[in-house]
Amino acid sequence: MATSGTTSFDLNIDDIIEEAFERTSVRGSRTGYQLKSARRSLNILFSEWGNRGVHLWKVKSATIPLVQGQDEYNYANDNANFPQDINDVLEAYVRNNTTPTAPVDTTLTKIDRSDYAALPNKLSQGTPSQYYVDRQTAPSIYLYQTAGSSFSGSNYQLKFYYIARIEDAGAYTNTADITYRFIPCMTAGLAYYLSMKYSPELIQPLKLVYEDELQRALQEDGQRTSLYISPQTFYGDGV
Repeated sequence: MATSGTTSFDLNIDDIIEEAFERTSVRGSRTGYQLKSARRSLNILFSEWGNRGVHLWKVKSATIPLVQGQDEYNYANDNANFPQDINDVLEAYVRNNTTPTAPVDTTLTKIDRSDYAALPNKLSQGTPSQYYVDRQTAPSIYLYQTAGSSFSGSNYQLKFYYIARIEDAGAYTNTADITYRFIPCMTAGLAYYLSMKYSPELIQPLKLVYEDELQRALQEDGQRTSLYISPQTFYGDGV
């Protein structure tokens, strides 16, 4: 039996909007305003996904040179290296790259605002061991301690994994900035959003479909690691 031999199926923004409108039972040609409204709703949907946990396809890495005595790192003070699309930082470490063939990485502990505020001398220099992410519109990473003279320069780097923001829908001919696993919940989510504007009688059923599709996509988007099962040994009284 012949198959297509391709795995490149995708939808552009116009197709996504058309599919969503069909699910809301809105037939006929779309007005310019309806298309504009649907694209706006799609961008709002992407923003909502920022509150739905980690999306593995949007996890990226960044490398920032360490500067002696500098506590704050952000796009404003290093637009050549610091990413502009950060939503949150997952993990961070500092690298001693003095020997390029054998770099030494030191894991940093993530702390919250209260713990960072309690540090007595935030500009003390040494080897960084902790970091705090100030999640403003333009996020900053604060290191403690700041890099000392023996832990700064071109051979010493702050490296981190972060969740990037989903890109805007943009032009109707664009494809969405998502992995194929999220196409079903994206179209279901947009249909649900559009039902609030055009088909209020379908809000509840379309919301249920959307939440179901999204849950499946988020479960599939998790990381799989090796599982080791060891038999438990009992001694004496069974303890």
